[in-house]
Amino acid sequence: MRVLLSIKPVHVENILSGVKTFEFRRKLFTRRDVKTVLIYCTRPVGRLVGEFDIAEILKDHPDRLWLRTRGGSGISKEYFDGYFCGRTEAYALKIGEVRPFASHVDPSDLLENFSPPQSFMYVEKQRTSAFEQPRLL
Repeated sequence: MRVLLSIKPVHVENILSGVKTFEFRRKLFTRRDVKTVLIYCTRPVGRLVGEFDIAEILKDHPDRLWLRTRGGSGISKEYFDGYFCGRTEAYALKIGEVRPFASHVDPSDLLENFSPPQSFMYVEKQRTSAFEQPRLL
């Protein structure tokens, strides 16, 4: 099983370049068979640009999670604190192998009636079989 995450272009760039090795989430998907994230780069790009394997899922209080992940956060402490403001639980996906697509994919070509998710969207693996081979930029 894969999950599609909407990620802002600046963060996508940092993931693809290896600067950002953790993707932070306020809410986490409940299925535990999710092993891969499809990266939907939000507007103005509006395309699927690659995928990454989930190496580990961390859950902690935001202050402790920051201490554990700050070296690979790709964001400032101020941004992190603003994102998790008022939360007592925070999640971080440790990014494993990253596979950028050779060309960006219109998600509507893959998923009928696609609308970018606010949090996440499950995607059956067979729906993305056209993108199985690692495609490097």
